[in-house]
This record gives sequence, C-alpha cells and structure tokens, in this order.
Amino acid sequence: MIEVARAVQDATPTAVTFVILPGWRMEEIAASLPTSGLDIAPAEFLRAAQTPPAVLDFVPNNNSMEGFFFPYEYTLPREITTYQLLDLTARNFVQHITDDMRNGFQAQGLDVYQAVILASMIEREAQRRDEMPLVASVFLNRLKIGMTLGADPTVQYSLGYDDVNQTWWKNPLSLDDLKFDSPYNTYVYAGLPPAPISNPGLEAIQAVHSQPSRRIIFSRHAATDQAIIILR
Repeated sequence: MIEVARAVQDATPTAVTFVILPGWRMEEIAASLPTSGLDIAPAEFLRAAQTPPAVLDFVPNNNSMEGFFFPYEYTLPREITTYQLLDLTARNFVQHITDDMRNGFQAQGLDVYQAVILASMIEREAQRRDEMPLVASVFLNRLKIGMTLGADPTVQYSLGYDDVNQTWWKNPLSLDDLKFDSPYNTYVYAGLPPAPISNPGLEAIQAVHSQPSRRIIFSRHAATDQAIIILR
C-alpha cells in the first residue's frame, strides 16, 4: 500500500516531449533543455555534440553534430542521457536519408555532408517552404560556376550571438557584417561553408536532392516580400 501511495503522489510523467525546430543551431537546442524536463545540462550537451555518434560515419573528422539533429517531436524517457539523446537524433537523421536522396546528392556533385551544409543554408535562407527549391537551384548554379553564394544566414552564423537583440541570428545585417572575415561567410568566400550552419528539416534536404536543372538567380523584393526569378 505504501508503494501505491508513493506512485499516486509522484505525478511526474516518465516521458517528456522534446522538440527540435528546423533551422535551429546547436546552441538553440541546448538553450531549450532547461525547460524540457530532461536532466541534461546545456554545456554538457554542447560538449558531447563535438563528437558525432558512430552512425554519422560520413561526418569528417573534427566536425561536430551541427546539421544532424533531425528536427522532430521526440517522446523521450525523462532519464535519457546526453549520449543517448545524440545517438537517437543522429539515427533519426540517417533513417530519413534514402538511397534515392543519396543518388540525388551525387547527381548534384555533392556527398551527404556537403548536401546537409547546403540544406542548412536553404533552411535559413528561404522564408517560405515553397521557396526552398528555388533557393536550392540558385545555390547549386552558383556553386557550379564558382560564384559566391551570398547567403545572409552564413554571415549570421559567423557573427554568433547578438547580445543586443538576444538572438543567434542577427537581423538586419550591416554592410560591415557582410565583410566579416570568416570561412563561413559566403559573401567573402566562394563555395560551401566548412560545416552546416543549422539543423535543416526534411523539406530543405529534399530541395537539394530533387533539383531539376534551372538556370536562375534568386532575390527578394523587399517591399512585396515576393521571390523574383531572373532567367539567364
């Protein structure tokens, strides 16, 4: 009877819902942990994420798990450990990458890691889901001709946390910001950044693998917030 009474008194659920949103960077995932119900400290999480689980065998040495925390609504046991959480999210990512998608990446001249870098940029650059294929086409076309990708989110990632606005994604960016010297800054350096800049959702990843050949440049009309496509 004592055990039953204790069980009734302890109303704490044994499982918690942990949500990773598309486009978050690792620090934003870490910041959500204190209110998640999980007993994982943000600093511990970020430290462990520097070493990806073995299932992510395509991640180059000395790179973190950035890009591979698959956005999802996870139902987790409250006592899950940091390493179990990392392994679970990594396996969820791998399970969503089909052979067809890998073939699509290869057709674009990309391996899985490079495709995720590009998808992480698309996730942050596109303001609407239906824009993602257009953004992907532009980036792929620019890569092929050696043109700088000129993506604001890569600058935001380079700059890090904006103390004034209390965000990891500074907005608006100044002209000086666009000149910030970082290998992640795609205004300064051509090609892909050295690693993903966010954790992309499935739609952004699919936009990379399923792109038809379209010779376009993509821009945004500030007044109408509509995509403008210019054929060349």
